[in-house]
Amino acid sequence: MDNHCLTRLPTEFPTEDLDVQRTQTTWPAVKSMGPLREAVFVFIACMAQFMTQAGLGSTLAPLTIIGEDLGVHNDGILSWFIAGYSLTSGTFILFFGRLGDLIGYRPVFILGFAWFSLWSIVAGLSVYSNHILFIFARTLQGLGPAMLLPNALAILGSTYPPGTKKNMVFSLFGATAPNGAIIGGVFAALFSQLAWWPWTFWACAIACAIFAVVGCMVIPPIYHEPEHPPRTVKDWIQQLDVIGAVLGVGGLVLINVAWCQGPVAGWTTVYVYVVLIIGAVLLALFFAWELWIATHPLIPLHALSLDVLYVLGCMACGWGSFGIWVYYFWLFLEHIRGNTPLLSAAQFAPPCISGLIAAFTTGYLMGRLRPAWIMLMSMVAFALGVVFLAIAPVGQTYWALTFVSLVITPWGMDMSFPASTVLLSDAVERHHQGIAASLVTTVVNYSISLGLGFAGTVEVHVNRGGKNFHDKLFGYRAALYMGIGLAGLGVATSLVYLVKTKVKRTTPSVEEGEKQAQ
Repeated sequence: MDNHCLTRLPTEFPTEDLDVQRTQTTWPAVKSMGPLREAVFVFIACMAQFMTQAGLGSTLAPLTIIGEDLGVHNDGILSWFIAGYSLTSGTFILFFGRLGDLIGYRPVFILGFAWFSLWSIVAGLSVYSNHILFIFARTLQGLGPAMLLPNALAILGSTYPPGTKKNMVFSLFGATAPNGAIIGGVFAALFSQLAWWPWTFWACAIACAIFAVVGCMVIPPIYHEPEHPPRTVKDWIQQLDVIGAVLGVGGLVLINVAWCQGPVAGWTTVYVYVVLIIGAVLLALFFAWELWIATHPLIPLHALSLDVLYVLGCMACGWGSFGIWVYYFWLFLEHIRGNTPLLSAAQFAPPCISGLIAAFTTGYLMGRLRPAWIMLMSMVAFALGVVFLAIAPVGQTYWALTFVSLVITPWGMDMSFPASTVLLSDAVERHHQGIAASLVTTVVNYSISLGLGFAGTVEVHVNRGGKNFHDKLFGYRAALYMGIGLAGLGVATSLVYLVKTKVKRTTPSVEEGEKQAQ
């Protein structure tokens, strides 16, 4: 895999001696495992991604049923059942990735499953209260994936040296995303129709508790000495970059709240645009702090090359489009075509197979194609998937555009995620794997939540209140057009990135020119 396109600065990214350092590394964790333990180890790490997406699908399938039980019928409020979960899982990933770098990936990973289990129980118990408790529980539930995802990726990145095996493991990790969402949706539909929807969350709690216990047994401690081990409270505050975390998380949360609440309360409501302005100010202060003041910045902004920013920009556009696609796909099937949650979940089965094929194809291609080509193909898949859904006629057979959209979209997910995570994992040193994993997963999860806010704003401004079938359908299609726009921007960004890296490969450096002249 070509990693030449990443600019590596000596402070955070590896130098030219990195390959020598990695060759000398014994990688004791993977060498000490037998085949069975290694299989269980990879399985538990992949369950971090699986359960994260299952937490998303478990609310999508019975969304209307949960809303009716809790007395909520407004689509804008219903979107918070999903957006609140994605919001916290996206905004806190960087902090928990840094925490894993400091105290170890294993304890934070196991804590993530335990936390996920606890708040899944509370989410189920909210049936005895109201939708406010449910949204609160879902929001705190999202902290579990924020602990799990970066530290699972960091554990895998620290365990496996660069090579084909690492590419395939990361591809398998990415493949669990659509499978988690679909299987989570199927079980949610079964529980909501044949039993009681709170059992969706209580079953999730049981599974997470089991994974936490198994993780304690099979995940080896990943030893790495921090560059500057914290010894005092002041050291911990500086190394965790608590001030940067408060500014960054606060800014991201407030901006997302404004975008998601704008469609519900109206953009002319004072608190909505005040929250948006405060969030923007906090985010500006965060970047200023990280660039010029922080001694141990949460994000090594000075070490992010233009190529890395291109990759993250593609991910933001593609996964923002995906968030819109998956949310409005369920609404389209249930509210427009009149499917039951169980039938909708059954119709969502194709991504399970398509996602696995896409993931292993990506693992094979990553050793043979430049990342720019893989990113372009993934963005095209995102774009085609949302286009086919947006133009699908209401009365058309499922096996036409709807089925095709379900087959194509997982290729966007399972090509972009492994490529970007391996790209950044190989570009940073072993003790900075948490930072590499955090950047990708933050962009993925926050983009999903923010994309829903954008789409909801478009929907409520064109659907005339959604009081009849045609107005509701028009609003859904308008939201999907917003997804097409985001995916199209991702395609354009990936094309620019492809051209840029191609020029970089064909243009000799100054040193190469001198050698050729000699």
